[in-house]
Amino acid sequence: MAEAKSSQCNQPLQRYASEGRDNMNWKILKKRTYLNLFSAIILMVGLGSAALIYQRAGNDPYGALGYEVVDGTMYPIMPESSKLYRHNLEVYGGKFNVIMDDFRRWFVGLWHGKSLALIIACTTIVISFGFFYTANYLTQPLKSDVHNENNPVGTS
Repeated sequence: MAEAKSSQCNQPLQRYASEGRDNMNWKILKKRTYLNLFSAIILMVGLGSAALIYQRAGNDPYGALGYEVVDGTMYPIMPESSKLYRHNLEVYGGKFNVIMDDFRRWFVGLWHGKSLALIIACTTIVISFGFFYTANYLTQPLKSDVHNENNPVGTS
């Protein structure tokens, strides 16, 4: 009689535990699906944008003062290539000023043309991989959430 009574008392507890487990699995599955979908959308939009930028971008140098023609080929005239410009930089700020001007021109050049497309593509891949990793490795149930015959409630 005591065995029948204890099995009846445990029956709602087991039903509640299995409902909670199913509900938790659905929540994890929904979260995983949304994160994977979000990862795919980021990847498609980012790589599509990068391809469009790469296709439309020219190799025009940023900050050209003008162009000179030599043997039918046009070459840009850049301010940093003139000796007077570099001399004036060094006179007013020293060698460090020349180095910082070179760094600034390089950094500003990253955000134009084909180099911008490359930066967008790499950033997109990293962000998309982060969401994909989160979806597939961080949303898995913990070992303490595993239900079996020895652990019907899911606690350790």
